[in-house]
Amino acid sequence: MAGSSFGTIFRITTWGESHGKGLGVVIDGCPAGIELNEDDIQGMLDRRRPGASRYTTQRKESDTARIMSGVFESRTTGTPISIMVINEDQHSADYSEIAGYYRPGHADYTFDRKYGFRDYRGGGRSSGRETVGRVAAGAVAVKLLDALGIKINAYARCIGGIEIDYNRFDMSQRDKNPFAMPDSEAAESVRKLAEEAMSQKDSLGGIIECVIKNMPAGIGEPVFDKLDARLSAAIMSIGAVKGFEMGDGFAAARQRGSVNNDEFYMDGDTVKKRTNHAGGVLGGISDGSDIVFRAAVKPTPSIASIQNTVGRDGQNMQVAIKGRHDPMIVPRAVVVVEAMAACTAADLLLCSMSSKIDNVIKLYR
Repeated sequence: MAGSSFGTIFRITTWGESHGKGLGVVIDGCPAGIELNEDDIQGMLDRRRPGASRYTTQRKESDTARIMSGVFESRTTGTPISIMVINEDQHSADYSEIAGYYRPGHADYTFDRKYGFRDYRGGGRSSGRETVGRVAAGAVAVKLLDALGIKINAYARCIGGIEIDYNRFDMSQRDKNPFAMPDSEAAESVRKLAEEAMSQKDSLGGIIECVIKNMPAGIGEPVFDKLDARLSAAIMSIGAVKGFEMGDGFAAARQRGSVNNDEFYMDGDTVKKRTNHAGGVLGGISDGSDIVFRAAVKPTPSIASIQNTVGRDGQNMQVAIKGRHDPMIVPRAVVVVEAMAACTAADLLLCSMSSKIDNVIKLYR
């Protein structure tokens, strides 16, 4: 299977299946000398861990990270870093009946058409559990970015049509409610809506917003490897994501240039912008302001209500999906978005080191 790797210099390759023996990631190109231990990785993995609330799948996994290579005496060695998580609570029998039909909203049909064979146990590689490796890699990227003072925070901006109120925005609230919302009142409204959807055997979608702070100007390439293009590829590669926008995004299509343009001004010796409609990227290159983007996440496709589908034998049929599934994907996907943003930022920072001869001279003279 091609396509399991991402990045140019800071390159990650995830491996494993939802109901296999385990999952993990190999990270190549990480500089030596970064302080790193398993606790650094565990903190992020715990944020996407299943079973954390009644609004996530009740699969019980500790998602304990094990660093298998690339770290010695709590520092990266510059060699490939391999991180593994063992699956502990596979209930493969929950999925045995779906071997005979295609679940609506899932990749069952497309996997069959592409490979002529599929791992039906929870979706195999197309399962949301594949993101374990992404989050582990993201934790390493975060440590690299920390050395440069670059911070990444994502949160649920909207779930089920209920939006946060920026007048009540409090980032400390994000990790105090099961919906990863930085607005406690909005989170309470989502709780009520979630209970209603669950009682109706249905699910909810939403929007994740992510902000990258302190990214220096000049990162990214002007053509195919634009910073926003690479972020889009990274975020759109997350299974449940169906849309991506930078800055004002699609709202820019309804604006005039006099509104959408971000005017520059001098702040001492620094060029700054009065607004940030562009989301921190101009011409595919970071402009020094906050990088702001959003991801649209679809409702969980595995729902217990009756749906129409087709069996592998070509017969029409009705199904009600069994097993343990998230009533909504958004809360656990927040840290996945952070992780992929961190991997993208780390990779493009390393790629940009050779943009100017001055940088090369500083490094080698």
